Amino acid sequence: MAVLNSEVIRFTLLLSLCMACLCHKENLQERLFLSSLGLTSRPKPAAQFPVPSLLWKIFKGTKMPEFSAQDNDPCTVSEFGVRGNIVRFVQDQGRILSVSSDLCPGCVEKLLFFNVSALETAEQLTFAQLEIRLQQDFHPLSPRAREQEVYSMSLWKVLKATLKGISPEMTRKLLLSQSIRLTPGSIALSLTDVVKAWRKPGRNYGLVLALRPDATAAAATRLAQNVVSPHHVGAAFPEFHASLPDFRASLVVVSLNPLQCRSRRRRSALYLPVTPSNVCKPRRLYIDFKDVGWQDWIIAPQGYMANYCHGECPFPLSESLNGTNHAILQTLVHSLDSVGTPQPCCVPIKLSPISMLYYDNNDNVVLRHYEDMIVDECGCR
Repeated sequence: MAVLNSEVIRFTLLLSLCMACLCHKENLQERLFLSSLGLTSRPKPAAQFPVPSLLWKIFKGTKMPEFSAQDNDPCTVSEFGVRGNIVRFVQDQGRILSVSSDLCPGCVEKLLFFNVSALETAEQLTFAQLEIRLQQDFHPLSPRAREQEVYSMSLWKVLKATLKGISPEMTRKLLLSQSIRLTPGSIALSLTDVVKAWRKPGRNYGLVLALRPDATAAAATRLAQNVVSPHHVGAAFPEFHASLPDFRASLVVVSLNPLQCRSRRRRSALYLPVTPSNVCKPRRLYIDFKDVGWQDWIIAPQGYMANYCHGECPFPLSESLNGTNHAILQTLVHSLDSVGTPQPCCVPIKLSPISMLYYDNNDNVVLRHYEDMIVDECGCR
């Protein structure tokens, strides 16, 4: 009985070791794949931000075969007219600095901070754009009053950390100053050179965005449209100062990783015939991201037809098996000595890319093009 118990214990320990070894190999494979996606670990998005409509448009465009030569280039983002195979919407991680101070009643200043450290060293930044979207749903004014309300918007680049006792204006560089109205949509500002500078260590201190009611412009607009008479301009401004619009900011960054982009033409969908055969050829394989537990961070596609290569490389190798000279000679020797010389292997020789939408480790929405994801052709090697 004691001998039986020891055998059971030994078998249990051996099984545990095997399972631990298998889990270790799976974790290693997952880390290698995530690393190829530019991720340090499996993303666990705390809040799944909505996917910007522009990213959906680009993503859906990559899945359509009917394109011109330029649009069909996976290393070009035609929406911005720049080279790139990665599009990121980087979320603002800043904070409100001041609201309606004594120096500027009715003003709001916010620090905008975008973490661009996710860009890998090999990536070449080709485009960066700041998008500011005003939130108007809760604004107390009537629709007509909103259209006539004018704000002065200023944007500064923060050059260095502000020390106590030093005026913030001494550490800022004005990038833009303009008047805006509360109209639907967003405001887009080019920041390519600024973001390129942020990639250097210790250079990213963010931006400061200030909004304040532009009383002069608002009064001129009201007078021009006969909204109020000159004698009642002052009476209109309490309503004007009643509330400032809330706003959301994001940074669109386009970059090119030349190591993952070979500018090949994307082929249209390949449908493999179902024919029983032991000869080397592509076989159907659909990968569902839910099966590997990645559905919480991969937005689209939910899965894709990856395919795989399987089959024998018999002697003599026909032209359809895409054999190299080495493979042809190896099959000849195998036919003479099947024990000492193995058959050539059936491996992928032509692969095509896909594009993926996902959340990265910073909860940013990323659209990225990946090479060598779908097996199109197999051969003997």
